[in-house]
Amino acid sequence: MLYATATWHSVSAMFPDEARLPADNMRQDGSLAEYTSPTNMASYIWSAIAARDLGIITPDEAASHISRLLEAIAGLERHEESGQFYNWYHPVTGEVLTRWPLSGGIVCPFLSSVDNGWLATALLMTQNAIPELASNAQDILQDMDFGFYYDPQVGLLRGGYWPPERQAAGSGCESGYTGHHYGTLNTEPRIASYVAIALGQVPPSHYFRMWRTFPMSCDWGWQEMRPEGENVTYSVVDSLPDEPARVTDITVFEGHYVYRGMRIVPSWGGSMFEALMPNLFVPEAVWGPDSWGINHPLYVQAQIEHGLIEAQYGYWGFSPASEPPEGYREYGVDALGMLAEGYASDAGRTYVDYGFGNCTGRDARPVPDATDYQSGVVTPHAVFLALEFAPGAVFENLDRLRTDFDIYNDEYGFYDSVQVNNGSVAEVFLALDQGMIMAALANYQSGGVFRDYVAVEIEPDVRPLLEVETFTAGKD
Repeated sequence: MLYATATWHSVSAMFPDEARLPADNMRQDGSLAEYTSPTNMASYIWSAIAARDLGIITPDEAASHISRLLEAIAGLERHEESGQFYNWYHPVTGEVLTRWPLSGGIVCPFLSSVDNGWLATALLMTQNAIPELASNAQDILQDMDFGFYYDPQVGLLRGGYWPPERQAAGSGCESGYTGHHYGTLNTEPRIASYVAIALGQVPPSHYFRMWRTFPMSCDWGWQEMRPEGENVTYSVVDSLPDEPARVTDITVFEGHYVYRGMRIVPSWGGSMFEALMPNLFVPEAVWGPDSWGINHPLYVQAQIEHGLIEAQYGYWGFSPASEPPEGYREYGVDALGMLAEGYASDAGRTYVDYGFGNCTGRDARPVPDATDYQSGVVTPHAVFLALEFAPGAVFENLDRLRTDFDIYNDEYGFYDSVQVNNGSVAEVFLALDQGMIMAALANYQSGGVFRDYVAVEIEPDVRPLLEVETFTAGKD
């Protein structure tokens, strides 16, 4: 409760009375960012519900806080055709940002499928956690069309969309859809896939269109390492409103990487956030006992072994975070990501390259020694994400971080990250990262019941997809 109470204080401080929306972050001196996103709005909602369930605030207080925010969200400008929210708003005025408040740099108004996915998740949660606000949440959610991002040619969601009518002339902003799709399964955008399937806006077969790993052939030799695995065919009943149901057979390459004797389905960059954030709201390990139920614990174990054994930092927990002393950067375990030079665990960007079999141009490099890892950056939210799978190791790691570094603020909880070789701390609280901590603690204290607020909404459509799949993950 110590961690939860302090973390809630920081979340609450980022949504002062004079603001319409919660800020993206708060610095050590109490100053707030002048920008925010749909994900930050979502993070506040589920944090308030978590604070209520943990007994930190009363049910009436939680309902009041969330009602105030829902009222503001309902009044925000959003894309008319899709009902999707823009990626950046001013937290005080609620206006869509076209210039960064401090630098004056151009902001291109953008619709993000994953950020809107998190907001939709929080709205689904509200419908069940606070029944008196269910209609308020539903009024917002019913206009959000995730099928807007769906590309039927490849069966995937696009990363997002720049509305042409919202880009200022001469700004240099792009228009239209992004050139990339979210095609990797074990990354955080799968939350938008779950929501879109549950809302009947994309076909269920979409779930099996995403890559577990890329193929083994040399044509895909740019990925982190050569995967192992096998092809498996799944039959999925596809049904959308106003369309007849049909059975779709999809052959999936059930691939994995091998890291320290563990067969793991990798994420994109190798971070804890990518792999485990959706599990805060969807009981993936329960619904998919032969897939996520095997992979999630191994992913956590791999992060632990990297921090304590391979790099010998003495600490673990690697995920995108504020970079000490300031800035923001992706961190992770490179070998756990499909991107060849993915998210390193240290500020010095120490990468590993296992090569790609006999493929030309991908000879293996010597594996770095522990002495090559000099500047590891650990973020507490990544540690909390592992609570379900390694609680003892989590609390031991957090205790060491608190004892060895000035990373804990008695009033507001953990600062965002620490560089463990020199003790440099990023003295900032990020709304999203604090929100992940709140959700992880609420799940831990409730035995996972906290997730049911979302799970009950999506279970009929999503659970059968997870139940039928068998990953090739496991221990050698």
